[in-house]
Amino acid sequence: MKRLLLGDEAIALGAIHAGLGGVYAYPGTPSTEITEFIQNDPLATERGIHSRWCTNEKTAMEAALGMSYVGRRALVCMKHVGMNVAADAFVNSAITGVHGGLVVVAADDPSMHSSQNEQDSRFYAGFAMVPTFEPSNQQEAYDMMKSAFELSEQLREPVVLRIVTRLAHSRAAVEVKDALDVCNLGICQERWVLLPGIARARYAALIEKQDEMLAAAEASVYNKRETAAGKLGIIACGIAYNYVKEALGENANVLKVSQYPLPEASIKQLAKECDSVIVVEDGQPYAEQQVKALLGADYDLQGRLAGQLPRTGELTPDNVAKALGLPAKATLPVSSIVAPRPPQLCQGCGHRDVYAALNEVLATYPDYRVFGDIGCYTLGALPPFKALASCVDMGASITMAKGAADAGFYPSVAIIGDSTFTHSGMTGLLDAVNDNSNITVVISDNLTTGMTGGQDSAGTSKFEAICVALGVAPEHVRVVVPLPKNMEEITRVIKEELDYPGVSVIIPRRECIQTLARKARANAAKAAKA
Repeated sequence: MKRLLLGDEAIALGAIHAGLGGVYAYPGTPSTEITEFIQNDPLATERGIHSRWCTNEKTAMEAALGMSYVGRRALVCMKHVGMNVAADAFVNSAITGVHGGLVVVAADDPSMHSSQNEQDSRFYAGFAMVPTFEPSNQQEAYDMMKSAFELSEQLREPVVLRIVTRLAHSRAAVEVKDALDVCNLGICQERWVLLPGIARARYAALIEKQDEMLAAAEASVYNKRETAAGKLGIIACGIAYNYVKEALGENANVLKVSQYPLPEASIKQLAKECDSVIVVEDGQPYAEQQVKALLGADYDLQGRLAGQLPRTGELTPDNVAKALGLPAKATLPVSSIVAPRPPQLCQGCGHRDVYAALNEVLATYPDYRVFGDIGCYTLGALPPFKALASCVDMGASITMAKGAADAGFYPSVAIIGDSTFTHSGMTGLLDAVNDNSNITVVISDNLTTGMTGGQDSAGTSKFEAICVALGVAPEHVRVVVPLPKNMEEITRVIKEELDYPGVSVIIPRRECIQTLARKARANAAKAAKA
């Protein structure tokens, strides 16, 4: 049977059909739809597959490890910057090893469509010394889930599946197979305790497995060689294989790479038959660096580092064709009636009222800084508000505001969203409380994870209790409703808390208008059926 699926959906369905026990994730584009598909899939519901959102990527990775240790197959999903958050558990999981199959999906975002950097998750997999799968299309994304779980259990190691935005968010027909039963290997007597003496032995065992991982890549059905006339060899990784085939058709002298570590024998054979080789990969020059080391500095190796392909941004059929020496295709000019439209906060969004109030109050100070965070409210950095001085990573607003206050700066204000606060803002607030830092923290609570589409927010209805439990004085945890009619109250509360020489928290709370509208439509549809 064939189904039309996004790359994310193909991964999700492949995992369910491979006997999945649970998925653990924090929403992050372009990975979000994997977990959402599993949450809404009838078979997943029937089987009781765990699919609730986690507080952050680190807790997701650790919970998946727990499921693996008791013999079930577990899936962890995150965007590339989420790998930074999960890194402690992820890297150590390669040393502890696993029991039930554990697959970590890392969704990279070349060109930064919705991200703050272009980091390539293949480096994380190489750093941890575990295998990586990189599908070139939706069919492989589906098929690879079963292969990845099986390889994970064979090696007793986690396996990474790396995708990019174009694959995650494009659709194709996928031939689906019968679903396996939920896998349960049962409890084993092994213990996963990384005391130094045990960790040293585990690390040595991980190194001993590298030859087995390389042999698996050399024999993989996902790595294949196609021969054609010509002295230019092509190493095409993941989705880049499609761009090469679009440019050259059957005339491609190409080694397709979709399972790592890189198949060294196949690469050496390709290089032996060709005068030069070009590495075509979407993301950073991960493979190119390794191929250069493998073939030596004197070999004519081309790619992103050598300048034939752009160093930044995602690949396209056009820039790949140009790198292969083909003429550029004619394109139509941009119409003069098309005007660029920068992203904006939704009309009627509560964040707008928060920024309007902050700007009004802070304009009375000779100097100030508002330290921002990751979420749809980051758009407050743009006109018309121009309110934010920084946005670096999840949870950084509070700790950066604290650092500024430590330097004697005043007023120092942090603004953070509800989901981001529970993701990684709480520890920064605890630091501020312990130092009695002179900061004002605004937790702009729209009752959802708005930027990624309205998923549940882990701290809903708990923020006042969390802040008080962390040590903020109860009388300085203030809740307001961000509406224009309440502007006088909101500005008064902000002024009062800025005047307080310690840690204060203001929680403007109003539901995201997008989720509110969806609920209204759902209720209307339900009423119409009644």
